[in-house]
Amino acid sequence: MTSYEYKVVPAPQKGEKARGIKTAEGRFACAIERAMNDMAADGWEYLRSETLPSEERSGLTSSTSVWRNLLVFRRARMEGTEAESAVAEGTAALEGRRLASAADLARSSQMAPPVPGPLRPDPAPRRDVGSDPHTAGEGAADTEAPATDDKHPAGG
Repeated sequence: MTSYEYKVVPAPQKGEKARGIKTAEGRFACAIERAMNDMAADGWEYLRSETLPSEERSGLTSSTSVWRNLLVFRRARMEGTEAESAVAEGTAALEGRRLASAADLARSSQMAPPVPGPLRPDPAPRRDVGSDPHTAGEGAADTEAPATDDKHPAGG
């Protein structure tokens, strides 16, 4: 006996513009057609559409029922030997791999040798605006010494 798996997706709520389609009904049909063809390309067979109630919040304390349109698709599940071989292939592909924990990542970043040299070349040395390269270093001698307070002499 064949067993199926099902997939339920929300139906499109408005139509799509397409070349040569002028009416709202035609655009809506085009949107439904595209959704059904997209699912069929992935191996899903259209089964039926359903309109079901969904309880949603309305404000802080109340809720309302909203009717949702859904499209139901199905596809045959793989039988025993096919499913087992698919699982075995997936397991073989993951053999020897494991996910790194945050602690492993932190340890590896601490143990990693530093990267030699800068990642980007250093920019040219910056000069102060208005400074003269010929008088560089002379500015310190031109500044005045800080004023001393008359109440507290510097010497003691």
